[in-house]
Amino acid sequence: MKSNRKNSMQTVTLAPGMELSYYTVYEDNLSLHHRPLSHVMEINYCHAGRIGWKMKNGTSVYLGPGDYSIHTMEVCADSKLSLPNKYYEGFTLCVDLDLLTKEPPALLKDTGITGELLLKKYCLKDCFSSFVGNEETNAIFEGFYGQPENLLSAYQNLKALELFLYLAKAEPAAEKHLDEYQTEQVALIRQIHELLLSNLNRRITIEELSKEYLINTTTLKNVFKAVYGTSIAAHVKEHRMEHAARMLLETDTSIADIANAVGYDSQSKFTSAFKDAYQVTPREYRKNH
Repeated sequence: MKSNRKNSMQTVTLAPGMELSYYTVYEDNLSLHHRPLSHVMEINYCHAGRIGWKMKNGTSVYLGPGDYSIHTMEVCADSKLSLPNKYYEGFTLCVDLDLLTKEPPALLKDTGITGELLLKKYCLKDCFSSFVGNEETNAIFEGFYGQPENLLSAYQNLKALELFLYLAKAEPAAEKHLDEYQTEQVALIRQIHELLLSNLNRRITIEELSKEYLINTTTLKNVFKAVYGTSIAAHVKEHRMEHAARMLLETDTSIADIANAVGYDSQSKFTSAFKDAYQVTPREYRKNH
């Protein structure tokens, strides 16, 4: 399972003042310490999993697959990033905006693209800009992955320039922004999440959670999906199936008792749900493994 895999980070220099770092992390959080540099811009892209930032204004924002954020290194110095699903894969492109202005890559000369332009569009006044990916940005960002080894460096440089071209022509106000939520709301959702995962044998309704935690049902559903990436029902079902799979492998517990342990009073319904998740029945899963 993902939790058994190792974290990794790989950093490459694309050009003077331009550094690309790939991350794969299987933890609850990620701490990145660096100097608060107002002239260096970070572009973060989420390739898989989820990652969240707690910002100075008391709000939190989460990136899911395809989403990206832009801010200066002044905004995120000594920041602690949250990985709600204990998995994140993505990259950070750091750009020295002063160098981009003084010594732009050859293909960007005479385009009017400068560090000052990007700073004014995306990073003024400690702004943390976060966006939902679209067809064009997906094509750019995914080009940083899956390339032949001998062509990877060329693609990385090409896609970085393509990204600058896109950012220069895009209008941030017209892009689809990610929703930001009060950090207190996120903390409450995390409590609810722990309650649900600690009681996989129970069927707890959204209405019950709303009354117990004094939170509107719509807000509850929206914030939960923003943090964890799926609906409450889908998220809990995924954890039920993962817990059932562990019990099948690590214990001799009967399938009927495992079904009860993960909230199913009917063994047939549990078998159907498990097969949807793993493409085999619980009995076959135990036998095959």
